[in-house]
Amino acid sequence: MKILVRATNWIGDAVMAIPALEAIGKRWPDADIAVLARPAVADLYRGQPFAPRLIAYENKGRHSGLLGRERLAAELRRERFDTAILLQNAFDAAWLAWRAGIRERIGYARDARSWLLTRAIPVPREGEVPPHESYYYLELLRRAGWLEKLPALDEIRLRVSAEARLAAQAKLMAAGAQEGSVWIAFAAGAAYGSAKCWAPERYAGVADRLIGAYGADVILFGAPAEREMAARIAGAMVRKPVDMVGATDTAELPALLAACQLFVGNDSGAMHVAGAVGLPVVGIFGPTDERGTRPVTPKFTLVHHAVSCSPCFLRHCPIDHRCMTRISVDEVFAAAETWCDGTTQDEEPVSRSSD
Repeated sequence: MKILVRATNWIGDAVMAIPALEAIGKRWPDADIAVLARPAVADLYRGQPFAPRLIAYENKGRHSGLLGRERLAAELRRERFDTAILLQNAFDAAWLAWRAGIRERIGYARDARSWLLTRAIPVPREGEVPPHESYYYLELLRRAGWLEKLPALDEIRLRVSAEARLAAQAKLMAAGAQEGSVWIAFAAGAAYGSAKCWAPERYAGVADRLIGAYGADVILFGAPAEREMAARIAGAMVRKPVDMVGATDTAELPALLAACQLFVGNDSGAMHVAGAVGLPVVGIFGPTDERGTRPVTPKFTLVHHAVSCSPCFLRHCPIDHRCMTRISVDEVFAAAETWCDGTTQDEEPVSRSSD
């Protein structure tokens, strides 16, 4: 049996879909399973046991545009897959599976694509499954008959090889991180939009306090588009951070974060990767709902203010960004401090009601 799994597009979603990928492998241990993913997600999944074979969907290269998607459909058609399971919700995922001639096409009935699916699975209504997004993907498998019941999720893990860890440590030290110091990863950006982002000047305040209190190296991570934000953080700091923004790719990110001792950041893909490699996470949440998108790890501290307009899930705040501006440097530093002092063993939410 040959199974094609269409992966999600965003890094955070890709991490939250890992339990579903693991469940597919357990349900069909003898199948030839291939995961179709955009390049960044393919890089994240490479070498992981839940993705034994990867097919890159080069959406900005050879598979871009209508002709590119036809080219990809032809490539998939030659593979002669028996079944496609679509973790991605888009119409495009169903269209590709249909054009590839895959006999059984399973996915949620949404985005006007039901007619392209042989098994259009009803989308779970609110309250039918646990709120975390990982269960959304698992429920698709359960409703398809591939999973008997939803598992209890305590953590999601990405494997990092010893070789990759050593290479990551060497790269961070070459960039200025000091051997023997506490390495603290900061990720101040969010690809989804500015509403998720805490102020760079406040990150700078937390960074300076952590460096002063623990002799830490604060390491800034982010995509090339976030260089301006990194510059604002560094410019507002008294001490100098290690700036890795734009200097890493997705394939390196798990090992680079695994080399650190703590992660501080917004609700983002990097936050989910940090949790999945076992790093304690201080997550700063504003417009999104931590019940749905918190990292699945016991090593998590939530910093959040419960304002009346949150969660709104908007990319950009149309008012005063109160869900983020009311979070103080003191609160985030206190959350990080408990992990640096080794006093936090389980989730310790730092949540305030502001309305």
